[in-house]
Amino acid sequence: MEKGSVTRRGFLGAAGLAAGLAVVPRHAVAGTAETPPSDRINIAGIGVGGMGGGDINAVAGGNNIVALCDVDLKRAEGNFKKFPSAKQYRDFRKMFDEMEKAIDAVTIGIPDHTHAVVAMAAIKRRKHVYCEKPLAHSVHECRELMRAAKQYDVVTQLGNQGHSFETIRIFCEWVWDGAIGAVHTIHCGCAAVNSGLDRLEQVRKERPPVPAHLDWDLWLGPAQERPYHPAYCPGAWRGWVPFGNGTVGDWTCHVVDPVFWALDLGAPKTIQAQVKNYDPKTQGDAFPKGEIITYEFPAIAGKRGPITMLWHSGTEKIPRPKELEPERKHYETGAVVYGDKGVITYGSHGAGGVRIIPETAMKAYKLPEKKIPRVPGHHADWLTAIRTGKKAGSDFSYGAPLTEIAMLGVIAIKFPGLKLEWDAEKVRFTNCSEANQHLNPPYRAGWTL
Repeated sequence: MEKGSVTRRGFLGAAGLAAGLAVVPRHAVAGTAETPPSDRINIAGIGVGGMGGGDINAVAGGNNIVALCDVDLKRAEGNFKKFPSAKQYRDFRKMFDEMEKAIDAVTIGIPDHTHAVVAMAAIKRRKHVYCEKPLAHSVHECRELMRAAKQYDVVTQLGNQGHSFETIRIFCEWVWDGAIGAVHTIHCGCAAVNSGLDRLEQVRKERPPVPAHLDWDLWLGPAQERPYHPAYCPGAWRGWVPFGNGTVGDWTCHVVDPVFWALDLGAPKTIQAQVKNYDPKTQGDAFPKGEIITYEFPAIAGKRGPITMLWHSGTEKIPRPKELEPERKHYETGAVVYGDKGVITYGSHGAGGVRIIPETAMKAYKLPEKKIPRVPGHHADWLTAIRTGKKAGSDFSYGAPLTEIAMLGVIAIKFPGLKLEWDAEKVRFTNCSEANQHLNPPYRAGWTL
């Protein structure tokens, strides 16, 4: 982010260094004449049960939690009680209308299909945004959020916590040091099954009442109209195409993050999904129980050669590398990274458990110096960026292209067996016009970015 703009964080970047971050002019963000002597950030939580509840608690220390918003009063109950001074809302739009001048930043921990409309509403009001992963529910939303964050000059952070871990930095430093030579193939994925297939007939036939604690219309948000069913929420929405992004959407921003950073993967040129026992024409409302998605990334002149990445979801497991000793653990959620001189494995968040295999190769490797700056934590990184006018590590300029890889995989699942050719610059598939229709699915009437 550019420094010097007339924003709360711009002031902090210029004045905070001299004042120990002790004075913050609230008018810079809030648009009033008040300039109270405080470095506390006024934060609103949108989605405050589950992961969203974790986010609001993670940023509460030393800041003001001024508003909490959730469409499910039962899930929000605990944090409503924990922060009694925060104003309570069900509709984020009403919250912004009433409290825009009192809010500096928001955390967003809600289902995937509502991320973009809420994040965009905050960005357009020049609020700093921490949004859970995946950032969006379509390629178009990824592009628009990245563009808007830059246009409105706000501090953003994608909720892939592992990006702030020590281990992801170790992995990058090893790869850049040539620990395994030139990387050419990656097998990665997650063993979690996010699929609504087993409940398809239920949601088609049953019409249970909407619980009194849930505002179903607000929960649907921009998704197309459909009756409520407990198979969707809470929690199980990830297995349903209208609301979630399956396992590839749930875990790409964690598992692919290390190789995306270390290898500057960028956008793939082709994407192809292999799916068993799944018909997208008759079962397309739900995600399959497993798939393998093959991505081909082009070479970068002078930096690296082409890379093939195979994503394994759910029932389709990551193949165990032959280099791994039989007694050692094989990560079913994580990655195996193959170079022409060796192999690295790691687990889920932030390349946890990263190591060269076999153990003899790990012991023989001379560890390089640490070159990447370390950060105290993912939420702390975002808060520090707000106060200093710097970029957070996984801001939307990074998080949106990372999320886009998952969104392209979601589209490929709809066309199993077809190798989709992707033109990232023109934002279109060059060999399948039908696939292009899924880049920007229409919203329900009354909802826009």
